[in-house]
This record gives sequence, C-alpha cells and structure tokens, in this order.
Amino acid sequence: MLDESDVSDLSPLQAARLAFLASGDEALLPIVDAHHHFWDVGRNPHPWLQRLPRIPFRYGDYGAICRDYGPADHARHAGAHRVMRSVLMEGEWDPADPLGEARWVQALAAREGTPHALAAQAWLDREDWPEVLATLLTLPIVRSVRHKPRTVPRAEHHAAWQAPGSLRCPRWRAGYARLVGTGLLFELQAPWWHLDEAGELARDFPTVPLVLNHAGLPAERDAASLDAWRQATARLAQWPQVVVKLSGLGVPGQRWTPELQAPVVHHLLQVFGPSRCLVASNFPVDSLVATLDEILSGFKALTRHLPPPERLAVFCDNALRLYRLPV
Repeated sequence: MLDESDVSDLSPLQAARLAFLASGDEALLPIVDAHHHFWDVGRNPHPWLQRLPRIPFRYGDYGAICRDYGPADHARHAGAHRVMRSVLMEGEWDPADPLGEARWVQALAAREGTPHALAAQAWLDREDWPEVLATLLTLPIVRSVRHKPRTVPRAEHHAAWQAPGSLRCPRWRAGYARLVGTGLLFELQAPWWHLDEAGELARDFPTVPLVLNHAGLPAERDAASLDAWRQATARLAQWPQVVVKLSGLGVPGQRWTPELQAPVVHHLLQVFGPSRCLVASNFPVDSLVATLDEILSGFKALTRHLPPPERLAVFCDNALRLYRLPV
C-alpha cells in the first residue's frame, strides 16, 4: 500500500493509474481518447460538414453532427468516465489550406489545455508535401498524420489493384517515405480488403509506426465477411510496428452494443495483443450510433477478462507511449 507521502508528488494521471492498478475498479480507470474530433463549423472550413448536398457516408445521414463540437462538449459527453488525455484526429479541413487545422488546434490546445496531441491532415502525393511536412514538424501538438488513400468498394477490389493515390501508388509511397526518421506515426483509414496493401507498406517501411484506424472498418457482420476481415487483420498484425484503434465500429442501422462489437474487439485483442490496441471514441461521429457513455462502458465490459495492467494498456498506457503524451 502507498501512504500519502508516496503519492503527494504524483500528477492526477499518475495517481489515477496507481489507484486503478491497486483496486481494479474500472470506475477509476484513466482513459486516453485516442481518436476524436473537434470542429467549429461556423468559422473553419470543413466542406463535408458545411455544404449541401452532403457526401455519401458510411453511417448514412450525418446531419446531426454538422455542428460545432469542442472540448466542453467532449468533457460533458464523457460524464463520469475518467478521460484524462486525448488525441485529436484531423476533421477533413479544406485541403486548399493543408496547415490551417494544425495551426488552429495548436492555438486551441494552448487556450483550453486539450487536446494533447494531433493527427494532422496530410496529402502525401501533393507537390507541397515536403514543405507542409516541414511545417508540421515545428508544431509541438502534431504527433501523427493521416491521408486517406484511394480505395474501391469490395466488389471492385482484386489482389493486384493499384491506382493513383492508392497505397500502391509510387507517388503516394514516395510521400510516405518522407515520414522515415521524423518520429511521426501514420494513421491509416482504409477498409479491410485493402489491408494486404497496408502490409506491403509496413514491410517496406518498418520504422514508421502505422496506426490502423477504426479496426479496418468491419461494417458487414455476416459470418463470411467477418471471417475475411479476421484473416486480413491477422495478416497485418504480423508487422510489429502496426497498432489498431478500437474505434469507429458502428454498423449502419444498428445501435452500438457490446454484444455487436464482441467478435471484433476480442479478435483484435487476440491477434494484436493488449499492448497494440487503443480504445478511442471517434466522437462526435460515432454519436450517430451510440452515446459516449455507451461506447466507453461497452469497451470496459468487453475487456473485463483482462488483468488490470492490460486493461490500463488498452485504455491509457499504449496511447501515452505512442503519442508521447504528457503524464
């Protein structure tokens, strides 16, 4: 047992970690939300949130999230859950201003004390990428970048598929190569049938940490689709620098529940291991399928079979380490 003198110099996060490890009480579990968004649609350019008609979206009608969402909203939605650090994901700011969002988030963090890290917008195959990257590296809030590669529907995909802007595009890969030695993570959002292409990227650039967003988007939950997704994620998991976010797991037309997500979460914990899985909310986007309490409570329910150190890793410590967050 620790007496008061042992913990008097600890930060609130350090104290929360020790309290959870000592008790196993999940109400005390500190959380890093490793993937969420803030936006100010009245002032900042997010075309997909502002323009009509709206773009096709995997959850269907997303009109409910086309409004401002900031730190106070995130804290209110978290409620009693101890979300103590957060990683903001780029929110598809107008690509004509590739540095605008990163600068806005840097100022927001200085003013509000959150977020604690940013996954910034990146366009790896543009001519201005070297200059944009150089500027991103001067912004302390930036820890990773995301460029959604070109993908195709499952029915149109084949093993040799390649197109400009895709994971196999030579120009895109040359842009990815510039991440080597920068210390930045790469955030990959692509459906699971493209994960063998992601494996080629991991094979060829083993020093660039690759973060699979939203578990490879397993939106179809029939037995055959789930089995194919399991095989694809298991193949990607062989590369040790790849980690996966337990996030964005919504299924169109269905409420987010632990029962719905159990096959996905338990498989990822098995093939990646608790040391390479991160819990994240994808809020406010996933408010279209659940409350933040439902999502965080669901992940807690789905990890109760793990010992406290492994639960702490999944909810907190993995993200602290990967995103170099303040403790």
